[in-house]
Amino acid sequence: MASMSFALTRFSGLTAKTSLSADFDPSSRRNFLPPTRVGLKISSSSDTSAESDPDLSVTVNGLKMPNPFVIGSGPPGTNYTVMKRAFDEGWGGVIAKTVSLDASKVINVTPRYARLRTGSNGSAKTDVFGWQNIELISDRPLETMLKEFKQLKQEYPDRILIASIMEEYNKTAWEELIDRVEQTGVDALEINFSCPHGMPERRMGAAVGQDCALLDEVCGWINAKATVPVWAKMTPNITDITEPARVSLKSGCEGISAINTIMSVMGIDLKTLHPEPCVEGYSTPGGYSYKAVRPIALAKVMNIAQMMKSEFSEKDCSLSGIGGVETGYDAAEFILLGSNTVQVCTGVMVHGYGHVKTLCAELQDFMKQHNFSTIEDFRGHSLQYFTTHTDLVRRQKEAIEQRKAERRGLKSDKDWTGDGFVKETESMVSN
Repeated sequence: MASMSFALTRFSGLTAKTSLSADFDPSSRRNFLPPTRVGLKISSSSDTSAESDPDLSVTVNGLKMPNPFVIGSGPPGTNYTVMKRAFDEGWGGVIAKTVSLDASKVINVTPRYARLRTGSNGSAKTDVFGWQNIELISDRPLETMLKEFKQLKQEYPDRILIASIMEEYNKTAWEELIDRVEQTGVDALEINFSCPHGMPERRMGAAVGQDCALLDEVCGWINAKATVPVWAKMTPNITDITEPARVSLKSGCEGISAINTIMSVMGIDLKTLHPEPCVEGYSTPGGYSYKAVRPIALAKVMNIAQMMKSEFSEKDCSLSGIGGVETGYDAAEFILLGSNTVQVCTGVMVHGYGHVKTLCAELQDFMKQHNFSTIEDFRGHSLQYFTTHTDLVRRQKEAIEQRKAERRGLKSDKDWTGDGFVKETESMVSN
């Protein structure tokens, strides 16, 4: 059995219990967190992967994961059984389905999913590329979920379990929820500021994430109370996603998760003339996900990553990319745009928990192609290639002029040829 060393670090005003891991760097202490914020860092002395394989492990906000693939909050993290399965299959981390204090207010309907296929309306045999849900947060009693969180952490103490939480606009309620969830031993909190449907009248989910003043206030309550890293999950249903991301980080959150699902109407059944998903003849707009949203998600992640690089480069802030990840190569794109981790939710619902093995293999294949040894070797690499349209015009004009200059004339007398003599002469004529 591999020997393990544990370091319980207090990011502001360091304290330590047991032995510090050998790779601990005091200079990396966070100086902008509340003095109670802590993280558990775990290191192993054994190398469990082949020496020639790239290292997929990541350390995010002090949390060590064997790979960057994280179960996104939703049905794949809805109870003990499925979360245990995720850990057993090898996922880097699990974010449980969102919980709140009073689950009795959460009432789901069935059917609550609809798929968009590549074929014509109503086609049942073509590929699925879009997925919509009108599902709410967890409808299970909070005490039940807390009991299962605690059991998972007891059975998998070295694996990362993140609780997703959402509450009404009530400081006392947020504080109670955070306190009760943290007592289970979860490693971090993801705050659902982005659910696009359900209970907006209670100022929950996207109702907060779309209002930066409200977001700033609620983030303040959360970060004053939380003692573990906090990730704020962003809604894409907003004009400029960098604004709420900036507010969240300035208010003390350690990380940003983006994006949640996109508000949508999946379609109308042209036989029945009713919308999908159809519940007793009716429907409601819901959240769109899966492969079709990936280009949108990549753009939002790129925007956030550029903002973080520009304004928060001196802080240990993290970015978790979400949106249409189905392959390890998809994940590589998010990492190239600055993501520390990559979340998968709908992909698990389509391919199952064992799909993480394929994701890891494909990501390692990409890394081998480019001789990358670690995730950090290429994280954020492609951000440098994004610019404004005006700058693209300037760059292309300069490149064309350079190519013309290179074609105009021979560089040396040794370059003259007999067969191309006339054309070579013409290349040096100016009129």
